[in-house]
Amino acid sequence: MITLADARRVIAAAENKADDIGQPMNIAVVDAGGNLVAHVRMDRAWMGSVDISIKKAWTSRAFDVATRDLAKLAQPGADFFGIHASNDGRVMIFAGGIPLRRGDEVLGAVGVSGGSGKQDHEVAEAGAKAF
Repeated sequence: MITLADARRVIAAAENKADDIGQPMNIAVVDAGGNLVAHVRMDRAWMGSVDISIKKAWTSRAFDVATRDLAKLAQPGADFFGIHASNDGRVMIFAGGIPLRRGDEVLGAVGVSGGSGKQDHEVAEAGAKAF
């Protein structure tokens, strides 16, 4: 289970990384059911990225994979081409979603949006490491 305290710890670590790289972000944490536990929109983070960060977290949990890796599988000719159109458009195939694991069990995910794909992934990775 992901508690609110867990989510706050993940978000705090992600915020610190976002501050370090100078890029305000939207950061979301979902539980094992893909339900939002916590979200933060840092000052000056894009308003349009709120929804994207939440959907990245949901996608990462729904498929138990980093969204960066899912994106590679979703290219034309790849096994999951078209996956982004599933689940009523809820699937995000941009970097920035990472499953939150304890051992081999996925308990939720973090989703980050507001920078480049590389930045989003780095910030999400920092959050995931704090879990």
